[in-house]
Amino acid sequence: MIPKYRKQFNQEFSQEKYNQLKESLAKKGNIAPTFRISESPLFLSNEFRNKLIDASESIIDQIKMIPAEVLYKAVPDNCRVPNDTLQPHFFTIDFGICRSENGEIEPQLIELQAFPSLYAFQKTFEDTFCEVYPFLSEIRNTMPHSEFKNHLKELIIGNENPENVILLEIFPEQQKTAIDFALTEQLLGIKTVCLTKVKKEGRNLFYENNGKYIEIKRIYNRVIFDELDRIPDLKSGFDFRDDIDVKWITHPNWFFKISKFLLPMLKHQFVPKSYFLNEFPEHENLENFVLKPLFSFAGSGVNLNPTKEITEAIEDKENYILQRKVTYEPIFEDINGEFSKAEIRLLYIWHENDERPILLENLGRMTKAAMVNVDFNKKDAIWIGSSNAFFGEE
Repeated sequence: MIPKYRKQFNQEFSQEKYNQLKESLAKKGNIAPTFRISESPLFLSNEFRNKLIDASESIIDQIKMIPAEVLYKAVPDNCRVPNDTLQPHFFTIDFGICRSENGEIEPQLIELQAFPSLYAFQKTFEDTFCEVYPFLSEIRNTMPHSEFKNHLKELIIGNENPENVILLEIFPEQQKTAIDFALTEQLLGIKTVCLTKVKKEGRNLFYENNGKYIEIKRIYNRVIFDELDRIPDLKSGFDFRDDIDVKWITHPNWFFKISKFLLPMLKHQFVPKSYFLNEFPEHENLENFVLKPLFSFAGSGVNLNPTKEITEAIEDKENYILQRKVTYEPIFEDINGEFSKAEIRLLYIWHENDERPILLENLGRMTKAAMVNVDFNKKDAIWIGSSNAFFGEE
C-alpha cells in the first residue's frame, strides 16, 4: 500500500528515531503513553480511503433510518440515563484491513461505537510522526490544527466557560489512555476529574479546584457506565441514573445504542454478516463466525473459535452476536521483511445541529498476533501497537 512511502520510511527508520517519537509524545503530554506505540504508521492508498468512506457513509445512512425506539432497546434497564439526546456527539468505526476473495485489499467492518476515542492523542501522534519523518507531511491529514481544535471546542465546551466543563473518568491516573486526558486538558483548558471526586447538591454537580467548588455544566464522559458495577467498594459522587442538571458529551445511553447491537442490522459489501446468538440460523456453520459479547470493550470476551458447547452454555444469548470471520491481510512490511496486520478506526464527531458526522482523525492498530489488540502481541515484535494512517497515491 503506497510502496514508495513504505520504502522511504523503512530506509529512514532507526531505533533512535523511534525513541525520539516516544520521547516527544511523553514530553508533549507530560506523561508517557502506557500502551505500546508502533514504530511505523500505516500507509494506505486513496483508493482504500474511498472504500472506507463509502462503507462509513452507508453505515451512517442506515443508522439514521433506525427508529429511536429500536435503538433504545439496546440500553439495559439498569443503565438507562435520563435526558437522552437525538444523536451521539462521537461516532467511531473500526475496520479490519483485509483481502477479498478476488484478491483486492478492502476494509471489513469490525465494530462501531458512539464513545470518545483518543482524539487529542491521535492528532498529536500524527504531528509527531511528521516531525520525526518530515516527508510524511506530504500525505498528512489536510484539516488544519486550528480547525480540528475548534471542532472539539465547539462540541465539548460549547458556550460554557471551560472551568465548568470536565473530562470525567474513574481513577483517570490509572487508565491506559491517561496521555489523551492530559492532551485534551491542554487543547481545551478543561480539568480531568475522577468520578469519586464529584459532589452532588440537589440536581447540580461540583468539583473542587484550588479549594473552591466549581459547578459542572458539561461532562466530556470517558466512563464506561456498565463497568462501574465491577469496581468493588466504589464510592461514586453521584449516580449516572440521577436526574441532574448537566449536559452529557456524549450521553451514556449511546454507548449501548451504537455498538455491536447494530451489526446484524447493517448491510454493505464491507460489512460481514452478523447474527444475534439467539437468532443464529441452522444453515450457517459456527466455524465461520467469531463470538462477541455486545457491550465488551477493548476485545474482552471475544472468542475466535466458538463451539456449540460454548454457545449453548450462554444463558443471555440476546446479549451476544456471531460475526462472520474476516481475514486480516499482513501487508505492512517491517525492516526485517516480516509483515503486520492492522485495523483502522475512523474518528468522527457529530455536532448537535448537523445532519451527518464529520471525520476528524484516524487511529491505527498494528499486530502480528491473532487479535488486533496490543495485549495479544509478543513482547519482542516490532511494527505492533498504536499507530496512525497516512493516505496517498500509490
